[in-house]
Amino acid sequence: MNERIDIKLIRSLSQKKYRDETGLFVAEGEKMVQEALNSPFNVVNVIRKEAAGEKIMSRISMMSSPSPSLAVIKKPTDSVISDDIIHEYLADRGLYLALDSIRDPGNLGTIIRTADWFGTNAVFASPDTVDMFNPKVVQSTMGAIFRVRFHYCSIPALCKAVKYAGGNVYGTFLDGQEIYSQKLNIGASSLALVIIGNESNGISSEVEAEVTDRLYIPSYPHDERGSESLNAAVATAITLSEFRRRI
Repeated sequence: MNERIDIKLIRSLSQKKYRDETGLFVAEGEKMVQEALNSPFNVVNVIRKEAAGEKIMSRISMMSSPSPSLAVIKKPTDSVISDDIIHEYLADRGLYLALDSIRDPGNLGTIIRTADWFGTNAVFASPDTVDMFNPKVVQSTMGAIFRVRFHYCSIPALCKAVKYAGGNVYGTFLDGQEIYSQKLNIGASSLALVIIGNESNGISSEVEAEVTDRLYIPSYPHDERGSESLNAAVATAITLSEFRRRI
């Protein structure tokens, strides 16, 4: 690892433009740095407060309070994949998650953490989904970013690939069938893809056209709906939990 501290470079990585240009991102905190070191990710540099000093850490940290350690890490080369190779990232069976225009960093981080908890095979996201290497996303994954396979791609093309392979594409809608009473393909013998839509607008019409199974997470009491909808991260957790419960 390079011990030189390039303050200007590290500070620039708070912006997506420079993360894209350099192919680098930052993780902060002892747990996050150790997770990165234990992962297949290429850790370029680790900076610790005892060596760099409080002043340097304050200048390079992207947190409100400087953390005791910070790592500069290379982004995976396959974080963005083209339509023609999507099938290469799908196994013959398994449970996959697709995110259709998730915009909130906290939501994305929590969703990645949830996907890790429920052991999804991979997470795919539309190109307009918030950058997974955004510092707020990275920190909110609590290390799951280093364990979950994550790829940006065309979600309609992904759905088509899943259906071509004989799998099911599930989406959550207010007019769907109640998830708890439906027969679900849990991915044991073929592909199962769960789509989570945008926080405000849900699943886009283009992606909705590719859905094979419409699901609904019921509110209680059934005849007294309160909130208009569930938070995207909460909906992800409930849906994945129900799929895994069926194993």
